[in-house]
Amino acid sequence: MTVAGPRPKAPPARSLADVAEWLGLPTPPLAGSSSAPPEPVVTGVCLDSRTVRPGDLYAALPGEHTHGARFAAGAVDRGAVAILTDPAGSALIDAAVDGDSGVAAASASRLVVADPRAVLGEVSAYLYGNAVTDGGAGLTLVGVTGTNGKTTTAYLLDGALAALGVRTGLIGTVETRVANERIRSARTTPEAPDLHALIATMRERAVATCVMEVSSHALTLHRVDGLLFDLALFTNLSQDHLDMHGTMEDYFAAKSSLFTPQRARAGIVYLADDWGRRLSELAGIPVVTVGEMPEADYRIAMNVNGTFRLSGAGADLRAATSGRQRITVDLTLKSALPGRFNAANTALAAIALIQLGYAADDVSRAILTDPHVPGRMEDVSVAGSADRPRGIVDYAHTPDAVEVALKALRPEAPGGLVVVLGAGGDRDRGKRAAMGAAAAHGARVVVVTDDNPRSEDPAAIRAAVLQGARAAGTAARLIETADRRDAIRRAVAEAMELGGRGVVVAVVGKGHETGQEIAGVVHPFDDRVELRAALAAAAPGGSR
Repeated sequence: MTVAGPRPKAPPARSLADVAEWLGLPTPPLAGSSSAPPEPVVTGVCLDSRTVRPGDLYAALPGEHTHGARFAAGAVDRGAVAILTDPAGSALIDAAVDGDSGVAAASASRLVVADPRAVLGEVSAYLYGNAVTDGGAGLTLVGVTGTNGKTTTAYLLDGALAALGVRTGLIGTVETRVANERIRSARTTPEAPDLHALIATMRERAVATCVMEVSSHALTLHRVDGLLFDLALFTNLSQDHLDMHGTMEDYFAAKSSLFTPQRARAGIVYLADDWGRRLSELAGIPVVTVGEMPEADYRIAMNVNGTFRLSGAGADLRAATSGRQRITVDLTLKSALPGRFNAANTALAAIALIQLGYAADDVSRAILTDPHVPGRMEDVSVAGSADRPRGIVDYAHTPDAVEVALKALRPEAPGGLVVVLGAGGDRDRGKRAAMGAAAAHGARVVVVTDDNPRSEDPAAIRAAVLQGARAAGTAARLIETADRRDAIRRAVAEAMELGGRGVVVAVVGKGHETGQEIAGVVHPFDDRVELRAALAAAAPGGSR
């Protein structure tokens, strides 16, 4: 069942003529007869015909498998007062006159544009009062993009802001939060109508700062159009989503589009490699840089005790147009999460807070707040016995993410590292072998299994992962099993064979997800639940 997200209680009421004018269109003919019915008032916008509310503008967009115009009759039945679509969609509505619903849809007022998706963000901003001409979002917006680390950095920021007494909102892969209300996320960045409804709802509920993960899909598909971020953050770039973008250059172009005046006022770029360097040079907005590279404005120096020093001076991005004042920082910080890459996420979040105007001493205190990031290096070990392995679940699903996650865990696994790994179907196929190689280089035992095979042959996906693992030429023991639950149990059994104590079992790829999609059906499955159960069964007194 489709569930609509929250909407503002008192959205602006726009006349259909005003909406048409906003889009640069003539006022459409009013639905109905020649007796001059009252002009419709538009109070919302919706992309899913099943969640249309009375007063909505229904956006009927062309899709991968079908056109939204085919569902226009249902949208009108539910109270849509007008339809935003393209010429092809308008023709479909005209051709679908079949019964009362079809007639109603065909006679409904229409706003026809060449590319409705390209204008949907802007019109959603207008309808929900988020448009810059209406004063903007009315709250501080921070957008986080990059291949890896978006979720963790967003949670670090959200947790630190809450510790500083700020009323926050969070939009991301795991969940959406509007102050104290939690909503399960369907995707990393919602579609434009849902996103603008969320932002307007946050404004109504006095949210001061919203931290949002911004995916490359969202940037390419216009989901964040109509928003202007106060601060944009870039974590890193490595191979992912090439099924959509085609090349790394196109993937980079999608990410870097966040760092343009149309989408953000200022930015912070993490310097990990040439991608970060290029973005810092090409950005069309004022940026500062963070990283271990010597040219970074704010440099990270790791200490032997797990802390790190964050020091340097960068432009005050809030005053970038008035003298380029500089902010000097010299802090000793510690990440609340394990791994060198989480020190990078922590440093990025800390500089973001400082650039937002918080005092350095307050930031160093607040950044230690445990962010409780579901499925990101999440420890699911069973307490009560030192003789069993430690269990970790992580969302790592790219070659780089697998590599850095295992590198972070190796020092904590003196007895060895056992990894459960798969790869998703209907996604970037080119990364599968590299993921297998990364696992083989990082672990003593690699159990290759199914992730979310979706519509693909699971055996073919596993074969690609195994091919990369074998080609790595390491001494890692490789095991293949199709059943993910069995894979987790076998991984724990292998860990017990290695001695149990001091061994880490890392189940990577799905992280926080609570389902496994196989041939179009989503089956309940949670790596955290399964790993915890397998560890409990392997404990002294348990069954094996």
